[in-house]
Amino acid sequence: MKKILSCVLMIIALVLAVSGGKAIPAQDKYTLKVPNGLAFSEFRGYESWQVVSISQDGPAVAAILANPVMIKAYQVGVPGNGKPFPDGAKMAKIHWTPKKLETFPAATVPGTQHDVDFMEKDSKRFADSGGWGWAVFDYDAASDTFTPGTMSGTPPQGNDAKCGFACHTSVKNRDYVFTDYGHR
Repeated sequence: MKKILSCVLMIIALVLAVSGGKAIPAQDKYTLKVPNGLAFSEFRGYESWQVVSISQDGPAVAAILANPVMIKAYQVGVPGNGKPFPDGAKMAKIHWTPKKLETFPAATVPGTQHDVDFMEKDSKRFADSGGWGWAVFDYDAASDTFTPGTMSGTPPQGNDAKCGFACHTSVKNRDYVFTDYGHR
């Protein structure tokens, strides 16, 4: 028995020595950036932003969140009042594959995360795309990592901050924003 225990301890010591005694670190999503575009770090803290609305587009469900600058603009009537969102306004749209709630099967709730989309208003930096920059970061649940969206994604995402511009031109008269601020 002592011999087996000694062998096990020796193997553990060898593994720790080879790995430097360090665990493999989790991905730091804030180091990611869309090539020639937005960085994940520009949206640090988005997880606690206020909900603007929810949506379902195709098979995914989403929560649309906004930073305080954008929430304040919504509260004074933008974009319905014809005014643009101010520079510094930011949105995050988190998509999930829906699932039935185990404890109440009549309810559909977020399941596995699919991706997170970002929008940022900076009329100087993004002058050639309506004043907005966009980014999509796909999520892989198996590895718990994000990667910038690509042309093979759904929808295809270019490798720059204009990746959402083509879709959003249909709401140019709403300052390129689809989502209404949900009544509270």
